[in-house]
Amino acid sequence: MQWNRFTIDTTTEAVDLISSMLDELGVEGIEIEDNIPLTESETKGMFIDILPELGPDDGTAKVSFYLDVDVDPEELLAQVREGLEELKLFVNIGEGTITESQTEDKDWMNNWKEYFKPFTVDDILIKPTWEEIPEEHKDKLTIEIDPGTAFGTGTHETTQLCIRQIRKWLKPGDTVLDVGTGSGILAIAALKLGAGYAFGTDLDENAVTAAMENAEVNGITAEQFKVIEGNIIDDEAVQAEAGFEQYEVAVANILAPVIIMLQGEVAKHIKHGGVFITSGIINTWEDRVKEAFAENDEFEVIETTYQGEWVSVTARRMITDKLKRES
Repeated sequence: MQWNRFTIDTTTEAVDLISSMLDELGVEGIEIEDNIPLTESETKGMFIDILPELGPDDGTAKVSFYLDVDVDPEELLAQVREGLEELKLFVNIGEGTITESQTEDKDWMNNWKEYFKPFTVDDILIKPTWEEIPEEHKDKLTIEIDPGTAFGTGTHETTQLCIRQIRKWLKPGDTVLDVGTGSGILAIAALKLGAGYAFGTDLDENAVTAAMENAEVNGITAEQFKVIEGNIIDDEAVQAEAGFEQYEVAVANILAPVIIMLQGEVAKHIKHGGVFITSGIINTWEDRVKEAFAENDEFEVIETTYQGEWVSVTARRMITDKLKRES
């Protein structure tokens, strides 16, 4: 699908006012380009896999919005120009010019790919499907990933924390439950590291497609890895399909509030003595996640690892007295 793209050349100090003006005019989404890096408070609690390298901040910015090519833009553009004239009374809007161009969905959905390059997590190479294996990494275990529109390139600290914990706790032939699988990277890593079977769930149908495509690229069959759409927290059909007390390892790289809700349900799907590896936890939520595990008689926290401001909490499902006697 083609779109008309309208770009306002302006200043960083005018961006917020221009954004508000466009919102009031009914523009549903905008794109801001500047050379101001995100602050610590802006990134806290966010999953940001890839950030581009920025040049020096020269005070300029571009604010773009998109309209379907079949929509007559003249009335809206007249209102935007009128709005820019009014804003000049309050703020330096810079050039304030509007340029028009055309783009397609694929152009702005795939622009991030230029920043996704091969990288390593210890002795594991993770690379985009469109890049060659660097010569110096040809001896490493390789995982190929194309996230598509799903989350998960592997570059984020939370994903790397999970991969390291999977490597530590996974035993050959183990079954793995991957909740919120995204691109499938954690399940694929587990299977490449020796897991016998992985089952993934995700709320996004795009993630299901991306995960299965990534599995195929990595030589993993549908018999080894199954992904379904749905919420394991409250969807009985998803819970039943996942199966109960089936997994030696469960993993969830999701935001902390979801992990707190999830830990009550996931225990039912893990075998006694199995582990639940969690991440996506910003350090300010570490205590709350651990308190949730502490209040759950099914789990004991056995390890906490850190990378940057992010935390991974690994818990083991308790072995009951009956099982202890039987063993």
